[in-house]
Amino acid sequence: MDNHISIQDHHLTIGGVDTVSLADEYGTPLYVTCEQRIRRNFRTFKEAFPDADIYYAAKANWNLAILRILASEGAGADVFSDGELYVALLAGIPPEKILFNGNSKTVYELQMAIDSGVRISIDSPDELRVLSDLSVKSGKTVDVAFRVNPDVSPDTHPKIATGLATSKFGIGYKDVLNVYKEAKELSGVNPVGIHCHIGSQITDVSPFGEAAERMMDLAEQITSLGIDLEFVDLGGGLGIPYQKDVQTPEPRDLADTILPVFDARSRDIGITPKLVLEPGRYIVGDAGILLAGVNTVKRSAKNFVGVDAGLNLLIRPAMYDAYHEVVVANRADLAYEETYDIAGPICESGDILAKDRRLPLIEPGDVIAVLDVGAYGFSMSSQYNGRCRCAEVLVSDGGVDVIREQECYGDLIAKHVVPARLLTTL
Repeated sequence: MDNHISIQDHHLTIGGVDTVSLADEYGTPLYVTCEQRIRRNFRTFKEAFPDADIYYAAKANWNLAILRILASEGAGADVFSDGELYVALLAGIPPEKILFNGNSKTVYELQMAIDSGVRISIDSPDELRVLSDLSVKSGKTVDVAFRVNPDVSPDTHPKIATGLATSKFGIGYKDVLNVYKEAKELSGVNPVGIHCHIGSQITDVSPFGEAAERMMDLAEQITSLGIDLEFVDLGGGLGIPYQKDVQTPEPRDLADTILPVFDARSRDIGITPKLVLEPGRYIVGDAGILLAGVNTVKRSAKNFVGVDAGLNLLIRPAMYDAYHEVVVANRADLAYEETYDIAGPICESGDILAKDRRLPLIEPGDVIAVLDVGAYGFSMSSQYNGRCRCAEVLVSDGGVDVIREQECYGDLIAKHVVPARLLTTL
């Protein structure tokens, strides 16, 4: 267990709080996040890159309280929608430290970005031209970067590899210089940066070095056009160890890979851009757990443990075949006795949170803790099967705060409208 997660009197604790007591008080399912762990992870990243701007990838977990924690640590934000932009601003992240990213922004989103005074990462020539027209009509000039598709292939799940030549994200490495030339001549846009992102959950830092080399090659060519690059954004994607005893790189390893390239090439080109990085998973991933109550234990061809949380609350195992460690929270240090599949309540055969896990004897009423769910857990949740989403709590120095209330049936139908002609008695 890591230092924010431990075992006391056979019970799993997080942030000094007994998870079984949390389940008793707030019910299950329940998302639990450790504030100190978020702060520790952010500071570790910042210590590795003291001169860089750290823009937290809001898509990983955009809970308002969590964004507020990161705002207090000095984080910026990488946002991918109008909703994420709204919450980031509401959390107190300064507009000048927000980059609006996205491969298919609407006119509404572009106008919101213009009005908010944030910088925009442009994903296509079409978007550039629309943004130029909108900015001119608004009487403003917007600072922009262009997202480059660097054609770098990291070793990660294909659904989260974003820098391949065939990816939907960004402008092709060989095409982007012409787009900078066009931007230089357009009104309403001021090209000041360059941006890339090669993927997520990357556990080999060498592709980051390759991407840095390619981006600095482009930086040299862009500078030769007379464009003053104020920042180079190399994205995020540093992975975390989802399995026990698996070693993954730390921010210092990432810094040792990209800083020598960035610093040396900047000196050679004669520029002094700010380095920007966009960690998400590393900041919040291991800070969160999901508590699920055991409804049934069914012994058939396999031993199935039926719990009250499924792919509606944690879709990563079903979507990516992702592995998460699981612990029987109320028997956390007891000997392993049987092999189980942890099955959710959703009407899908793929609703399995964990397969073939050796665990202590499990009985109805026990509590299962799914670890390392702070990133892409609640932020990817849904109301599928008409299930209300669960509460979220924040633990800090032994205290507990509710940071999202459990939904009720009214939330399921809050935006539904039944035409008057259907309201007659059946």
